Amino acid sequence: MLAAVTVVMAIIIVWSALSRPLDRRGVTPALFLMVVGFGVAVVAPDVLDVSLETLVAERIAEIALVLLLFSDATRIDLRKLRHQLGWPSRMLLIGLPLTILAGAGAATLLFPGMALASAFLLAIMLAPTDAALGQKVVADARVPSRVRQALDVESGLNDGLAVPLFLVALSIAKAELESGVTGTIAGSMGAQIGWGLTAGLVAAVPGGLLFRAADRRGWIAREWRQILPLAVALLAYAVAQQLGGSGFIAAFVGGIAFGRLAGPSRSKITVLSEAAGDLLAAVTWIAFGALALLLALPYVTWQVVVYAVLSLSVVRMVPVAIALAGSGARRPTVAFIGWFGPRGLASLVFALLAAESGVPEGETVLTTVVVTVAFSITLHGLTSAPLVEVYHRWYDANTPTGSTEGESAPATMLRRRRQLPGVNGANGGDGDGGDGDDGGRGAPSAGR
Repeated sequence: MLAAVTVVMAIIIVWSALSRPLDRRGVTPALFLMVVGFGVAVVAPDVLDVSLETLVAERIAEIALVLLLFSDATRIDLRKLRHQLGWPSRMLLIGLPLTILAGAGAATLLFPGMALASAFLLAIMLAPTDAALGQKVVADARVPSRVRQALDVESGLNDGLAVPLFLVALSIAKAELESGVTGTIAGSMGAQIGWGLTAGLVAAVPGGLLFRAADRRGWIAREWRQILPLAVALLAYAVAQQLGGSGFIAAFVGGIAFGRLAGPSRSKITVLSEAAGDLLAAVTWIAFGALALLLALPYVTWQVVVYAVLSLSVVRMVPVAIALAGSGARRPTVAFIGWFGPRGLASLVFALLAAESGVPEGETVLTTVVVTVAFSITLHGLTSAPLVEVYHRWYDANTPTGSTEGESAPATMLRRRRQLPGVNGANGGDGDGGDGDDGGRGAPSAGR
């Protein structure tokens, strides 16, 4: 165990030291950590041969996602968001269900012997997106803010919305569901969303108000300014778990509320929260490459590979196109949004839950999830920089200055600085800077 911890920390140190030049070459943290973890496991299988309990691995991945969702949500301007809910609403209420249906249909065609419940389970596990893996897209000011905000809000909420569907599909696959499917889905979704919203607000509203009042009076010591938001994020997650709600929804809603109430300092005070999420995510990606990917290789078939490709392309992009039809988004924008729906931590959390519970055809289902996530890390990571550049050139050439139509509609998002307050000039630019630069964002985060 000690040897494994040593190797994992050494890998993270190497990435941290090389992160900027590697990022400029299109190598994302998740891609680097996954590949190196896989390579170490192949060359020295005994070094990272650690038998982690599924529950421990699940909690590490969950908390990493919670912290990243919370810190990302603090940069969303709530006042602007309420006027720009059209695209995210379409993608969540139309695109997400259609993606699940398309994924289940593809599974039944490619895996003829698979039970329908298992096909839906697989589709639901791969429906949530992880904008953290597309960090270049969400953070790049050259991408219109409305596009970035749509991707950010969608990824912040779709994993929470998928939780009740996943739990119902898991119960059906295990033949444990006793009541009607429709009633169970409605009840579970109501509980997950309702209690998730409640938990997020219960933690974030008093936390944000307390932070703002104490900060104005100078009561918060410098070292505790970063700890308070971290505690609020974990409190939202813990309350949601206790109430039976979605910890992901709690984290995202809590982040929006905390950012709104905390005042102008909100662009600086979530550095520790994000860094903690990045560290846990880094450990997750190394373990993913060293354990999950290596274990899945013997079960990879051509059907698994084809499904993974379809899941990242047709199964995602066609529903997004249908959802955004008539919204004012032009075709390149629809294609751009449709492509950048990477699969990441949420899918891995679902896979760990399914592995812990045990499901019929588990080898096929779990292998397909692992391969799809690995493909997503690779393809979305390597294409993010060039496609952002192509889209930026098209947008500049085809959008009149001052246009307020389609993706040009204003939507302000705060860009956080990655430095601690008072370091390297991080004191400025913390207002509603909107579509400007991301404020000196440093090395790419490890969870992304």
